[in-house]
Amino acid sequence: MSSMSRDLSGRAGPETAGSAYEDGRGAIEMASLRVLRRKASRTALRVPIVWYRHRGLNPGDAFVASYPRSGSTWLRFLLLELLTRADEAGFDSVNQMIPDVGRHGGCLPLVANGGRLIKTHEAYRTEYQKAVYVVRDVRDVVISEFEYENANERISEDFDEFVMLSLKGCVNGYGSWESHVASWLDSPLAENGRLLVVKFEQLKAQTEDTLAGILEFLGVRRDRAAIRQAIANNNLQRMKEKEDRAPQTSAYSRESGDQKRFIRSGSTGGWRARLTPVQVQLIERQAGAVLVRMGYSLEAAQPASGELLSSARA
Repeated sequence: MSSMSRDLSGRAGPETAGSAYEDGRGAIEMASLRVLRRKASRTALRVPIVWYRHRGLNPGDAFVASYPRSGSTWLRFLLLELLTRADEAGFDSVNQMIPDVGRHGGCLPLVANGGRLIKTHEAYRTEYQKAVYVVRDVRDVVISEFEYENANERISEDFDEFVMLSLKGCVNGYGSWESHVASWLDSPLAENGRLLVVKFEQLKAQTEDTLAGILEFLGVRRDRAAIRQAIANNNLQRMKEKEDRAPQTSAYSRESGDQKRFIRSGSTGGWRARLTPVQVQLIERQAGAVLVRMGYSLEAAQPASGELLSSARA
């Protein structure tokens, strides 16, 4: 047996060990690069990039907008089937037909007046003329975003540190959840009837009626049977099967389990079992006014500021 393969005991030979070392070093370097790219996305370097991505928009374009990890991917799957009458949407077709802003140049019109449907995670910008804005409880968002960033090997913080960074608006390039939501609620679109705000929890609990309302807002007519079929084609199990065919995170494989998925449980209220009382207090203290404005209840008693900070540092 060659010394460059495994011997009968299963031990790695010189070449195999060297190859494993190189593979391991390469994986570490890629993970470090992802962390650096994430940090750069939160700096002023992002400003000209965002401006460039928003070139070439048309007045008829509509947007599926949300803070990250708020349910807009699921909504895009549902809408693509209903707007194109496709048999079943997949990640490739959704990303091509309802793309991220900046990748919209070649996508086809899908809504009334020849407009395209484009996804954005940005806070409100004057380029946006019509939008469906999806809002999810920030207490669920922070958990989902941590798991997603962790699955993509883009963070070095533990969950406690991540929560604190989230409160400061420093976990992505989109600012804090509450400032993002407020930017849309207080936008001119909200005043002129060109903004439809949809709570993720409402979309999950009353999917058919909520989708019917979104289609009406977009100027599209579909019968209820088509809406029900789109919902069946994109339930949680079917969405996971689609991700099995087209993995969406760097660390996911069928063997890695749900912790490394892009499509997770999509739970509502899961924060009650995951967040500590102090974390709930901190989040509600920071985002409570917007939570209440969106109809979410506050559940933590708010201690004096000094007590809260000392508990957070403990």
